[in-house]
Amino acid sequence: MEIAKIVGENLRAARKAKGLTQKEIAEMLGKYQPDYSEYETGKIELDYAKIVFLCEKLDITPSDLFGWES
Repeated sequence: MEIAKIVGENLRAARKAKGLTQKEIAEMLGKYQPDYSEYETGKIELDYAKIVFLCEKLDITPSDLFGWES
């Protein structure tokens, strides 16, 4: 599986675990919901700043986001 898909699936799981909608996260990022959705589907890859921002907001580590084992 390609990394963008793995990141997207982990991003979706973390967002749902926090009880947030795609729209709520998109607004935090200053984006529209359809644009944010493309991160979760793996169509658009996250840049470094968004990775850090989302990890902080969702209380996860980059390792969690990328699916790396400790």
